[in-house]
Order: sequence, then C-alpha cells, then structure tokens
Amino acid sequence: MSFPVKFAIMLDRMFPLFIKRFAAVSMSRAAYYLFHKHKLIALYNLTRSFPEKSLTENLQIVKDTYASFALTFIEFLQILYLNRDNLHRWVSVKGLEHYEKACNEGKGVLLFTAHFGNWEIGNAALAILSKPPIFMARRLDSPFLEEITTCVRSRLGIGNIHKKNVMTSILSQLKKGEVLKLLIDQNAAAREGVFINFFGRPACATTGIALMAMHTGAAVLPVFTTRMPDGRYLTEIGPKVETVNTGNRDHDVLQNTQNYNTIIENHVRKYPGQWLWLHQRWKTKLVQTRRIKS
Repeated sequence: MSFPVKFAIMLDRMFPLFIKRFAAVSMSRAAYYLFHKHKLIALYNLTRSFPEKSLTENLQIVKDTYASFALTFIEFLQILYLNRDNLHRWVSVKGLEHYEKACNEGKGVLLFTAHFGNWEIGNAALAILSKPPIFMARRLDSPFLEEITTCVRSRLGIGNIHKKNVMTSILSQLKKGEVLKLLIDQNAAAREGVFINFFGRPACATTGIALMAMHTGAAVLPVFTTRMPDGRYLTEIGPKVETVNTGNRDHDVLQNTQNYNTIIENHVRKYPGQWLWLHQRWKTKLVQTRRIKS
C-alpha cells in the first residue's frame, strides 16, 4: 500500500461519518451551482425521460443525483470497517436466497447493476454474507484512485477485472463458478453494443453480459443497492433472469440486452434521484451504426 493511500485512510478516520456526509452533500450543492455542463446534460436527459415532470421536479432530481454520487464517493472507505457484526447498521439484504441458489448451480453468476445508489456497499454486503463477487470495470484514469479502490475491495475478498481484452479470463472465472458483477448502464460505442429501448429512446447498450450468459449458461441476476430515508441501504437481489437462447444469435443478444436494461429502467424510475443522470447515456446515435454497416 502506497503512502498516499495510507494517508487518505488515516485522514478519513479523523472525521465522524456525519461530518463527512454533510461535507459531501455541501460540495455536491456547490458543484450543482458552479459547474453547468453536467447539470445541463442531466436536465436534458430527465426532460426527455420524464416529460410529465415539471422543471422544478427535474431540477430536484439533478440535485439529488449530485448528492447521491457524492455520498457514494465519501462513504467508500467505510467498507474497510464493515463486518458481520456491524453490517446491519449500514445495509439490509433482500433476495440473498436468489444469489446463493445461482452460486450453487455451478456455472458461474453474472450480476448486473447500474451506477445507482451505492453499488460498492452492495458488493461489500455480498462479500460479508455470502460469496465475494469479482467486480468488472474499466481501469480508472487516476493511479491513486485505482490503487485505493483495489485495496478497499480486496480487504473483503472482492476481486477486480478490467474490461479491456479480458474475455478469456472472464470465461475461465465463470467456468470455476465465480461471480462477476458488472455495471451495464453506460453508453456503448456503436461497434460494441446494440440499440435497445431505454426510457422510450434508442440507447446503445453493451452486449457483453448477454454474450457471456449465452456462451456459458451462467445465471444472470439483477442487484441494486438503494439509499433509504434513514441513511441506511437496501440491497435487493432479483430472481434469475432467464437467458433467451433460440439459436438466432443477433435476436437473442438484442432480446437479452433489452431485458436487462428494462429491469434497470424500472428500478431507476422508482428512485430517479439515485441514478447518474450526469452521464451522456444516449450519446451514440443510430446513424453511427448505419455508417459502420455501409
């Protein structure tokens, strides 16, 4: 562990949680008022996704989104101190039986979620109560953040796999019966995804999880960790999503990917302030696919 990481952990210990949460929300409010680019992206996304909501309602969701992301960031190091004895103070888990049943099938498990609520606390809850997942994500641009996230996750046995050029490694892990967790809600490049319906608009979504499920027979389950009004979290693991595998590869990939994203949309609709609306989710356009084909 490098000195900067040790120093960051030491600094985090100096402040009570309520002060860190207050500071996070305060900084999120400052970012909302000072930096307009992502606020406008979020407002545009919300206006298109919730045309029935007023401007005031959508602006409040933007504020909530800033605060939610700030809290997820500031609470991350608390994972270092979680264990079976104090986990209940942070999170309750619903649907653990679905997770353990899928693990016992022996073909590996693919968990999908979104940049929603506090997905890191959800990882920790699974690791403490059952089988630690392997978290699949891109390598962070900051070496410091990459090191500290790897360090915190590994304390609970949560593994890391980076997205780039890892298909062979992923398939090997699934054959061993391991659990992979993926965030699948962000925009995909036209060459890397398919267009599905997301909040009533075409959105290019990654096909990786559908392809892996079809190839390996791994169980696919949704999981979301939602921030509740009292500041605690609820991690909900849904039942197994049946994999469509008719033999028509293109159709099956599209249908499976649509099924996963519909589940994400339905959950985001319940708690819109906890999803990352600041991201350009609909950036890739259908015309880009047509250009590639031509």
